[in-house]
Amino acid sequence: MAPPAACFQWSDTTRLLLRGRPLDDPAQDGATARDLHALRVAIRAEAEFTVGPEGIGRVPGGAPGWFRSRSSGTTGAAKTIRRSHGSWIASFEVNRAALGLGQGDVYAILGAPAHSLALYGIVEAAHLGADLHCVEGMRPDRQAACLATAGATVLYATPTQLRLLCDAGAPLPALRHILCGGGRMPAGLRARIAALCPNALLREFYGAAETSFIAWGDAATPEGAVGRPYPGVEIRIAPSRGHFGEIWVRSPYLFEGYAEGGSPETRWQDGFVTVGEMGALDAEGNLTVAGRRKRMVTIADQNVFPEDIEATLLADPQLTHCAVVPLPDSKRGHVLVAVIAAPAAPGTAERLLRRGREIFGTLTAPRRVVEMDDFPLTVSGKPDLGEIARRLEAGA
Repeated sequence: MAPPAACFQWSDTTRLLLRGRPLDDPAQDGATARDLHALRVAIRAEAEFTVGPEGIGRVPGGAPGWFRSRSSGTTGAAKTIRRSHGSWIASFEVNRAALGLGQGDVYAILGAPAHSLALYGIVEAAHLGADLHCVEGMRPDRQAACLATAGATVLYATPTQLRLLCDAGAPLPALRHILCGGGRMPAGLRARIAALCPNALLREFYGAAETSFIAWGDAATPEGAVGRPYPGVEIRIAPSRGHFGEIWVRSPYLFEGYAEGGSPETRWQDGFVTVGEMGALDAEGNLTVAGRRKRMVTIADQNVFPEDIEATLLADPQLTHCAVVPLPDSKRGHVLVAVIAAPAAPGTAERLLRRGREIFGTLTAPRRVVEMDDFPLTVSGKPDLGEIARRLEAGA
């Protein structure tokens, strides 16, 4: 294995604040504070580190210029990817040039550093010499107040985090850039963000832990698409009998391989990699993502992607989390169930079922809604589909 070309840098100009106070404040304690300390120490020492549900720590016998990211996965299959610092540094430089990012910016993240999106924002800020505010663990209204006080200009967030921030209703006029990844943008959320952050350019991007950036979009991106290829990315769609084919990617941002575990959906061919996502490219190069091949189900001879239905239902203002899962059905092959976080407001289930039928038709729309206590989430904040399926099978 060739040595990596570069290592992350933790600039002396970067100030790191947790929930409004400097990280080095003696009063700072807890898992997030410990992880941020460990990350800063590892980067300054150019030591290989690992990030996962257990926290952040050094890899014994690791090599400079590499890091590992461990995830339980949405279906419960553990995997640890290994990638070079250079694969992220290359995208830092793209973002710096394309968005005008630099030392004068104030970054903000809303989640824990064990989440890859938050980790990326932290490391990019430190590498560019910008200040970084982590507001993980605060209520959305307090997060918004902290960002406003800090004058945050760059925000990395998931669609769910942005939705909760919008619910707080506090304007954030200082924001220049919002980079949103980790899930589909529900209908109507873009307009809500524009109202509260009138000076911000919202960039929705699509990628995976193995690939990093694949595509990104802006206000000109067609409805339903995630944007055009990120600079330096080449996308191919494998031929398919239907409208969608498998997405294959070649870029400087790809991972090295799995240090532990793996996924049968991840395959390499001629320098391209796929993680089993299905999609299509239009004539202008805009990518539409249908969903994971392994989640696709057949209902009455139609191929259905649950992710599409989830994004539609999540536009409901009463929902914070939703997972659409298939159950066997002797007549149709499968029927779909929408699982939402309990407790739900009266009338929510009926409204969701009606909306599903209006958009997707009676055959492929969810047949029922199940409210689930302590809604299962992965460390990255996505529905834990494996645990949800287990609870449904157990009748929870």
